[in-house]
Amino acid sequence: MIYEYRRQIMVINPKVPLNGKYPDSHTRAFRLISSITILLITGIIMLLAGCRSKHNNTKKIFRYNQSEGIASLDPAFAKNQSIMWATHQLYNTLVEVDENMQIRPSLCKSWEISADRLTYTFHLRNDVYFHDNTAFASGKGRKMIAGDIAFSLHRIIDKKTASPGAWIFNNRVDPVNAFTALNDSTFQLKLLKPFNPILNILSMQYCSVVPHEAVAQYGNAFRRNPCGTGPFKFTLWEEGQLLLMSKNEHYFEKDSAGKNLPYIDGIKVSFLDSKATEFLEFTQGKLDFVNDIDASFKDEVLTKKGELRKEWKDKAALSKHTFLNTEYLGILADTNNPLLKNNPLRLKKVRQAVNYGIDRSKMIMYLRNSLGLPATGGFIPAGLPSFNAQNWGYDYDIAKSAQLLKEAGFPEGKGLPEFTLLTIPVYAELGSFVAKQLEDIGVKVQVEVVQKSLLLEQTAKSNALFFRGSWMADYPDAENYLSVFYGKNPAPPNYTRYKNTAYDKLYEQALTEENDSLRYKMYNEMDKMIISDAVVVPLWYDMVVRLIQPRIRNFVPNSLNLLELRKVAIEEGGRRKVKGGQETIVTTKTVKIKRFND
Repeated sequence: MIYEYRRQIMVINPKVPLNGKYPDSHTRAFRLISSITILLITGIIMLLAGCRSKHNNTKKIFRYNQSEGIASLDPAFAKNQSIMWATHQLYNTLVEVDENMQIRPSLCKSWEISADRLTYTFHLRNDVYFHDNTAFASGKGRKMIAGDIAFSLHRIIDKKTASPGAWIFNNRVDPVNAFTALNDSTFQLKLLKPFNPILNILSMQYCSVVPHEAVAQYGNAFRRNPCGTGPFKFTLWEEGQLLLMSKNEHYFEKDSAGKNLPYIDGIKVSFLDSKATEFLEFTQGKLDFVNDIDASFKDEVLTKKGELRKEWKDKAALSKHTFLNTEYLGILADTNNPLLKNNPLRLKKVRQAVNYGIDRSKMIMYLRNSLGLPATGGFIPAGLPSFNAQNWGYDYDIAKSAQLLKEAGFPEGKGLPEFTLLTIPVYAELGSFVAKQLEDIGVKVQVEVVQKSLLLEQTAKSNALFFRGSWMADYPDAENYLSVFYGKNPAPPNYTRYKNTAYDKLYEQALTEENDSLRYKMYNEMDKMIISDAVVVPLWYDMVVRLIQPRIRNFVPNSLNLLELRKVAIEEGGRRKVKGGQETIVTTKTVKIKRFND
């Protein structure tokens, strides 16, 4: 139920007070405004009290916390998980990735690829509408057409937008006719040269479709006034406090039984910056899930084998799923860099000895309660079809480490200088573990903990010789991982500055290979080269780990760890009631009180 109060607002710009007092006219004005505000709030509370007695608490709102905050709701700036999760609810892309990491239609019905693989023609759905917004005539959302897709993709590469996602089309699309609306229902994309992962690129949140009217009306403020075609529509955002999204009643998707999606009535996002507080809120039933389990609570909730402890089995459900993220240690490989001039890490055998000297299984068990897989199969993570299930990586073998160090001229580590490992605070314990392990083979490591921004700066400038890193997939294709070592790429993504002519040639060949099986073989060959040259120390392949309230149904994880809420259901009668569960939604022209009850 929604109550609306339309009111005119008087704006007063008082003069600077003298001796702490305002002139009488301003004092009366402030008193008047205060009185009006108090009367308005009192009236709202009374109406809500009356409403509470007449209506049952039936709204089904999914609640989660975003401890790192959300910087923007403009998909052109969806550079991190917090923005991706929110924009995924508000927008759609031309194509999307399903739970099996396969590309399927979203805003389009089908597509065709030209024989030369340079032209992609998409046929669009005709039942997709933008959310209602004052940017449109009469405030009603209009039908989405091909011109909207062309506009949205052009906007990403427009320098005026300054999107951090502009790189996704760099040297890939035709500079003149990249994005064309052939008519309202047909969109065409043209490439400079064949690039097999282009459909995966189009599934990224950067490529979400937005209406030009809203971008024009709000300008830079579009970041907090989003308008899309997604399953949920924007309701309220009090930055750092609360984000509310409500069900899009006109959403185009249906389930297999023909029932309209989404099932739930809305989403409530809180911004508690303390993971301890977030965890407490979950235990009290005030949050519907926790993404990952903070290290300080892992032992309380999980066994060392990564299972729920007995006392938690009735309190929460544990969900684990492969996550396209490889955690690793990087080693600078540019021998022209002064940092490597006389440093033993320039020697392959020393780098290989470091790889053999770390017990990944022990690391995962004791530091992560077995949440993850030892990275002994290469840099490409589990969850991708080109993942190497065979072991061509590095097992824990201190005998091999000792032999390699001896062959490199450093028996038992004698003559080796102390190496500095750069890491960030959240991985300080990992750094200590690595240092202790390598000490056992005669390699001394000093762990230097720095802020993430400094580590990124140091690696981008090639000033970090030995550093902790991770690579999370932008899209589900191994090319995304192998591009990290392509010699013609700068840092980022090539933080190690690895350059191998044979590797680069194979990488370029793989981009044009149509046969998946042959392309995967090429991917595997490149992965072997990286591992053999040991410019990285893969540590573990990550997992999506979630604690979920028992009342939540159909909350299916995926390897990209996107927050998928279209088919989530909340069990009838299962929600705990929280006192004072209504949210206040304020717009510029209207004060609305909407019952978003918990």
